[in-house]
Amino acid sequence: MPIEESGDGMRISVVGCGYLGAVHAASMAELGHQVVGIDVDERKIGALNAARAPFYEPGFEDLLARTLATGRLRFSTDIADAAGAAVHFVCVGTPQKRGEYAADLRFVEAATESLLGVLAPGELVAGKSTVPVGTAGRLAELVADKVPGALLAWNPEFLREGFAVTDTLHPDRLVYGLPAGSDREVAERLLDEVYAPIVAAGTPKVVTDHATAEMVKTAANSFLATKISFINAMAELCEATGADVKQLADAIGYDDRIGRKFLNAGLGFGGGCLPKDIRAFMARAGELGADQALTFLREVDNINMRRRIRMVELAREVCDGSLLGKHIAVLGAAFKPDSDDIRDSPALNVAAQLQLQGADVRVTDPAAIDNARRLWPQLDYADTAEQAAASADAVLVLTEWRAYRELDPVAFGKVVASKRVLDGRNALDREAWTAAGWTYRALGRRAG
Repeated sequence: MPIEESGDGMRISVVGCGYLGAVHAASMAELGHQVVGIDVDERKIGALNAARAPFYEPGFEDLLARTLATGRLRFSTDIADAAGAAVHFVCVGTPQKRGEYAADLRFVEAATESLLGVLAPGELVAGKSTVPVGTAGRLAELVADKVPGALLAWNPEFLREGFAVTDTLHPDRLVYGLPAGSDREVAERLLDEVYAPIVAAGTPKVVTDHATAEMVKTAANSFLATKISFINAMAELCEATGADVKQLADAIGYDDRIGRKFLNAGLGFGGGCLPKDIRAFMARAGELGADQALTFLREVDNINMRRRIRMVELAREVCDGSLLGKHIAVLGAAFKPDSDDIRDSPALNVAAQLQLQGADVRVTDPAAIDNARRLWPQLDYADTAEQAAASADAVLVLTEWRAYRELDPVAFGKVVASKRVLDGRNALDREAWTAAGWTYRALGRRAG
């Protein structure tokens, strides 16, 4: 059901207009609020004010244009424009520190400090960034010390790239990490007013303390990463025993305690969240003297990285034991479909390793080519799957875009030199491809 606007709305600021912040700002305007998005990047702000999305996200550009046209949404580089907002959302990134597992909190700290000059008593700073547990408590003390009467809450996001608009307007839960005492009711009331249509729709709401709210996001990402790495560990065993990991996943997925979601064996996870979040979780546990509680996440990370190495090995096996001079088509550059995000992309990591081992690699992607060219200029790129696969000795499907899942194996077989496909995401119809004369290989599955 559509979400209705929340009456006259509130005045809201969103500090940080990257992927999370821009989507959140437009979504809050869609709910009927008066929203200003703040970012230091003038080019990004110019694009957003012109209704041009600076990243690929299905449905976002339409939402952006629609909410800008109402006059409820605008973007600025001046933090002074955030003055007078009842709620200030902090939506900046927390990347992994260079050379460390820990999260880099400079941007969160800078965003919060920038608000101190415009913040007034009774207003709420609501953090949405993924931070190590303990960060909110420290920032709450800073806010209370500099602006008595102002409050800080932590309100983590749970966006999936490719579904960000839906996940913001129709979330599966709301989590409020609130201060203690009488301030708790004030902060909860403000967040309830922000999300009034979502709360009215019956969305589950978890009201808790700062620390628990911070841990919800990192615990959720760690669980998902563990589930993905578990099935990939089973894929390693399947390869050693001749078992089939897809059938194994189907069988255990019928158990409702386990479920079938996130049990697709393949190249593993990447992107700007899961890898850095599980590492930051481990680092924080170590700082707290509880590192043994999360030692399993180190193996989760190791399993994930081994899948990339194994895909290169499999490509070499398929290419008669040598990659030197072989033409390899890589379908996919983004870390997942319906996104142009190439951060820690398994597909690009594999493509680069193949090239280093002497292969002639050509990469294609429906949305991420421009980003890939900037970060990996040494690779060759093609606009379409057919162009990438022309005269190829092997085709690797490394991002499960719908366009690749729906390729016609008969027609596609006419452009390659050798009908050899490596399904890095277990996304293709093996029977259809083998019937069309292709040699089919996938991680954790018997050769076909």
